Amino acid sequence: MSVSKIIIADDHPLFRGALRQALSDVNGDVEFVEAGSLEEVVGALEASGAQTDLVLLDLKMPGVQGFSGLMYLRAQFPGIPIVIVSANEDAPVIRRSLDFGASGYIPKSASAVDMRTAVETVLSGDIWVPPELDLSDGEDSEVQQIALRLATLTPQQVRVLMMLGEGLLNKQIAYELSVSEATVKAHVSAILQKLDVESRTQAVIAVSRIDGDYWQETA
Repeated sequence: MSVSKIIIADDHPLFRGALRQALSDVNGDVEFVEAGSLEEVVGALEASGAQTDLVLLDLKMPGVQGFSGLMYLRAQFPGIPIVIVSANEDAPVIRRSLDFGASGYIPKSASAVDMRTAVETVLSGDIWVPPELDLSDGEDSEVQQIALRLATLTPQQVRVLMMLGEGLLNKQIAYELSVSEATVKAHVSAILQKLDVESRTQAVIAVSRIDGDYWQETA
C-alpha cells in the first residue's frame, strides 16, 4: 500500500497534534511532517522533493503574511497540492486562496470527519471547500486585478515582495537571499512593473488590499 506524505504547517504545536489525530483514519498509510514556519515548510519540501503529496498550510504563521506564503509555495513547488487550514472562515479569504492556487480550504472549526474528507478529496485530485459555503458573491474588480498580477510573480519576486512588506532595505534583502543589490533592484523593478505601481510603498499597499481584514484574525 502506498504511503501519503503530508506536511502540517502551523505554528501551534497543539493544533498540529490535533490535526494529526483527526487525520489518523485517512484512507491508506500517512506519514506526517510538522513545520512551524514557512522556512521549515520550504526545508521539508526541498528535502522530500516530489515525494510530498500534500501541504496543510495556515495563513498566519512565522514567515507568512496573509497569502504570501501560499503564493510563494505554489510558485516554487507547483506540483504539490496545498490546502489552507485556517480559523478565518470569510468567503473572500477562501475565494482568494483558491485564486492563488490552493487545492482546498479547511476551517479550523471543521469536524474531524470533514477534515478527513477534505484531505482524501484533494489527495484524489479534486478540490474541497466547505459544502455549505457560497463563493458566488462578487468581489471588487480592482482587488481581482491585483490578485491576477500577483499571480504572475516568480518565486524569488514573491520573496522580495514579502521582505518589502517587512520594511527591509535592498541591502538587507540581498543579504537574506545571498544575492547582489543589483539583483534585488532588478527584482523590485520587475515587481513594480507586474503590479503596475510606481513605488515599493504602492506595491506593499497592493498586497494589503488583497489581505484585507485578515489580520484581525487571532488564531
